[in-house]
Amino acid sequence: MALSTENGIPETRSKLNPHACACAIVASMISIIFGYDTGVMSGAMIFIKEEFDVKESQLEVVAGILNMCALVGSLCAGRTSDIIGRRYTIVIASLIFLLGSIVMGYSPSYGVLLAGRCTAGVGVGFALMIAPVYSAEISSPSYRGFLSSLPEVGISVGILLGYISNISLSGLPLHLNWRLMLGIAAVPSLCLAIGVLKMPESPRWLVMQGRVGDAKKILYKVSNDPEEAEYRLSDIKKAAGIDENCNDDIVKLPRTKATHGEGVWRELLLRPTPAVRWILIAAVGIHFFEHATGIEAVILYGPRIFKKAGVRAKKKLLLATVGVGLTKLTCITISTFMVDRVGRRKLLLASVGGMILALTGLGTCLTIVEHSGDRQIAWVLVLSLVATYSYVMFFNLGLGPVTWVYSSEIFPLKLRAQGAGIGVAVNRFMNATVSMTFLSLSEALTIGGAFYLFAGVSVAAWLFFYFFCPETRGKALEDIEALFSPGRGNSPSHAAAEKPDKEVELGSGAGHT
Repeated sequence: MALSTENGIPETRSKLNPHACACAIVASMISIIFGYDTGVMSGAMIFIKEEFDVKESQLEVVAGILNMCALVGSLCAGRTSDIIGRRYTIVIASLIFLLGSIVMGYSPSYGVLLAGRCTAGVGVGFALMIAPVYSAEISSPSYRGFLSSLPEVGISVGILLGYISNISLSGLPLHLNWRLMLGIAAVPSLCLAIGVLKMPESPRWLVMQGRVGDAKKILYKVSNDPEEAEYRLSDIKKAAGIDENCNDDIVKLPRTKATHGEGVWRELLLRPTPAVRWILIAAVGIHFFEHATGIEAVILYGPRIFKKAGVRAKKKLLLATVGVGLTKLTCITISTFMVDRVGRRKLLLASVGGMILALTGLGTCLTIVEHSGDRQIAWVLVLSLVATYSYVMFFNLGLGPVTWVYSSEIFPLKLRAQGAGIGVAVNRFMNATVSMTFLSLSEALTIGGAFYLFAGVSVAAWLFFYFFCPETRGKALEDIEALFSPGRGNSPSHAAAEKPDKEVELGSGAGHT
């Protein structure tokens, strides 16, 4: 069995710790619920428009308001998780989404539906911030990318389930079908809120509270051997400002070391160190480009795109979106096993390069359709479908999952939760912007022109990732800040070009022998 070194410390790569994996899977369940809501809304909007007789602009609001409210939730979640812990923050996310789902399922009017979407949105903000942070903090460096990708896999599973729900429930009476589509998410939300109480707390959060003994017990469960657990504990204590040789179970931290998130905003935004400034730029940038490149337009408005390309029957439109969901789930599952083998940076650059080609092709096909009148061109329809699926494929092989892995691991321990919250807030803002403006954008630029615009944004994204996002694979969370230090070059891209001090032998997300 081969052993690798992590900064000179031997680390077993032969297997994925089952306890850590189980914790990450449970934490990712909240992402499945959110993904379901995203997927099911693409079909539910057809029936909501029919029952309430709303305008296109009102449909855009229904689609996007959830993400605007998620922005608020993500900003609150960072400080909340620093105060009450990562585990109870997941419980809060589940309960808020439960309430939102019940209100949406009841919805006697458009206004009540919006209120339900807003409530669910706050829960989504909590969930998107806390799930990858918890997974990253419970993982060891060798499979952190794999476990931190699971929330994004959960979103893909949920989206696919939402698409399937659209087909399964579309035959019910109008007053019942879309309400069941949206309200049924309350059941798994309740189950998760109860089940998550069986999970252990993040050992890194426990150390920030001075509860070193509790953290040590958990690290022994989520590490493959005692040596790894002790090494990880030593690194975490150092990051929290605790003497590495201190063996007390409960440690009273110095006043200068904030333990409940006090002063974090100042350190992030007002007086950041050069390294923290680069980290914040990288985190905000990667979240901005995840949605500015147009993925929400395809996921949420897929039926409209396929209809524009030439698919007419309502049943076929919904089936085409199931194809999108299957493509997304398949590729993101593949990506979870590649992110620790190939690395974050390479996946980002390859993914966005493919997206540029696919978006350019889709824009071209839809422009041809736009100028062909009512005449249906079979080859253009086929190429439109191929370009759409290719775009979804490339996005989910890299940019989609890597965004959440990368942003959850680059912040220092004290700044991680609230820093990740800022990233998620930007993510939700861009998601809402695309969701609420795509129809208007398509009218102004034509639908083909809108995808040309997304292709241009993707070019900017590729350049950003090249210059601002160094490689983080195989690094302990406590060592990543050094990659963004000015001492490694004038910008993080210099660090990406350098090999680690101690080269890490990398396997798949689960490691290899």
